[in-house]
Amino acid sequence: MKDYKFAIILGLVVIVLILVAVGMEWSKSGSSTKSSTPYDLVTTFKGDAGTSRAFTWYTNDSNTAGVLELVKGRSSSFANSDVLRIEADSSSIKTDNGTRGVHKAEVTGLEPGAMYSYRVGSGVEGEWSTVSEFTTEERGLDSATFINVTDSQGESANDFKLWGKTLSKAFQTFPEAKFIVHNGDLTENPEDSAGWDQFFGNVQSLVSGIPLMPVTGNHDEVDGDATDFTSHFNLPDNGAKGSIAGTSYSFDYGPVHVSVLNTESNFKKQAEWLKQDLKGTDKEWKIVAMHRPAYGGNSYKKVEDWTDIFDAYEVDLVLQGHNHEYSRSYPLRAGKIIPEGENPVGAKKGTVYVVTNASGGKFNEKKEDQFYHAVHFQNYKQMFAGISVAGNTLTYQAYDVDGKMLDEFVLTH
Repeated sequence: MKDYKFAIILGLVVIVLILVAVGMEWSKSGSSTKSSTPYDLVTTFKGDAGTSRAFTWYTNDSNTAGVLELVKGRSSSFANSDVLRIEADSSSIKTDNGTRGVHKAEVTGLEPGAMYSYRVGSGVEGEWSTVSEFTTEERGLDSATFINVTDSQGESANDFKLWGKTLSKAFQTFPEAKFIVHNGDLTENPEDSAGWDQFFGNVQSLVSGIPLMPVTGNHDEVDGDATDFTSHFNLPDNGAKGSIAGTSYSFDYGPVHVSVLNTESNFKKQAEWLKQDLKGTDKEWKIVAMHRPAYGGNSYKKVEDWTDIFDAYEVDLVLQGHNHEYSRSYPLRAGKIIPEGENPVGAKKGTVYVVTNASGGKFNEKKEDQFYHAVHFQNYKQMFAGISVAGNTLTYQAYDVDGKMLDEFVLTH
């Protein structure tokens, strides 16, 4: 009799535990999927930085519409008749936590050098983001400052807190910075939706107003698939044919032209595109951003053809990632160090290649020094760089997360 009662009690306990587990899952994937509240909001350049701006955000309700409202100046009210209302291009994506809504919008026809306030949502009261602000590029700029980071590559919540602290310190150090170049491996696992939410969540107040321009890393495109990565950004569609849209592209800001390359696929067609992209720019400063390094702690052989193009079109600076250590090359041309002071007629002083360690919690042991290393170290601290261009001078400064400057160099034309 006692065994019979015990069996009944045990059965009831098991049933209760199952119901609790089912309820928790329903709470995570059932009720939350109906929310139209925006999150993972980020702004990017897509067209002319002086007259346009692009945006992407997610919702847990994959069926909800996306709307962006914009007003010139600093404002928290969107009730006036001069509010610009843009319908987003909305789609859905299957994630490890259910199907989510992806919303992308682009605003054009803006006034150069003007501040705008905006919010995104479903159009229903109570389903709007907080109000964010951005400023378009001024016309005729001969100077610009931006932030470079790489390899936030988080898995845990603490990893992404480190990333957030790093970017926050970067903007405390360079408050005038107009955009961010992230050199890839934003998260450890692109299919981990919680990782993306934490990546954006820890920097939301910054990247909702300051463009975040991402590079595709080997943790962003895996086995030819970069769906989760590209779904989070509304990027220029001017890249190489055959590349996954949003993984190769270029953009301008002030006197700077940035060419973004994807070291994971489509190498030959990107090389063809890169020649035309660099040939077609009239900007004074040419910068390339890519993930796996041509000259870093070690070199990636598949990009050797690209370095010939960097030489031919006089690329000034190549921003890299992947190695999770700090390295900076001497100015190089044809794989050789340019002697200090050499500046042949009609040629720049060579290309400098840098890897700005990592902005998350993962570091690698310092690799062997190479002939091209001007600076090479591992400090096991998150790092960032500020790059400032003014007239014929480019100044690069690398800091650790504590605010200590660890490297600096100046390029001149």
